[in-house]
Amino acid sequence: MSRTNFEELLEAGVHFGHLKSKWNPNMAPYIFTEKNGIHVIDLNKTVKKIDTAAAALKQIAKSGKKIMFVATKKQGKDIVAEIIKPTRMPFVTERWSGGMLTNFSTVRKSIRKMQQYDKMKADGTLKTMSKRERLQRSRQREKLETIFGSIADMNRLPAAVFIVDIRKEHIALAEAKKLNIPVFAMVDTNSNPAPIDFVIPANDDATKSISTVVGIMANAIKEGLEERKASREKEIAAKA
Repeated sequence: MSRTNFEELLEAGVHFGHLKSKWNPNMAPYIFTEKNGIHVIDLNKTVKKIDTAAAALKQIAKSGKKIMFVATKKQGKDIVAEIIKPTRMPFVTERWSGGMLTNFSTVRKSIRKMQQYDKMKADGTLKTMSKRERLQRSRQREKLETIFGSIADMNRLPAAVFIVDIRKEHIALAEAKKLNIPVFAMVDTNSNPAPIDFVIPANDDATKSISTVVGIMANAIKEGLEERKASREKEIAAKA
């Protein structure tokens, strides 16, 4: 796995923190300096933290487990959905539905409702219903798709959660911590890194910064999945 490029992070503005007046003192070890009243993140530390996080996510993917990505803020939602979709990992970019982790059995019921609708559409059962009932079912399906569509393939709780902006996603963070699910996160200078297992000190507001960091994580996951595939093919060949 290649090492993270310092210049790439610099160009993406990963080092730009928040106003000094908004800082969280627990982020002090990751702050390099202050410029025009704005904290500047130490990118040398970010590089190390990114590499550590990427290596861990690669191993999780290689083991066949799922990593859930959470980014509902407008600067990150579309870019995270675009980057993570090809990895086939679950992601939440519309809104965090309370209990998505801590009440996962109920979430699975909602996903089954979606699948049931799709089955009814495929086998023609929907056509036997009244127009009003069909419309109701269709609207319900659309609503469920918006909230749960991107996690529809998740049959069990994820092995890890990756969060962009832990202040905004505080409910997701609290649920993951309650269930002892490891949390990977982009942590800006206004946030408390203490609850995070894999801290990535980074600008969590700029699209380019989010895109760069999440892109590195996605590449590590792809590498893990490819190694898993190669390993399984080798096992099959050995048995043949």
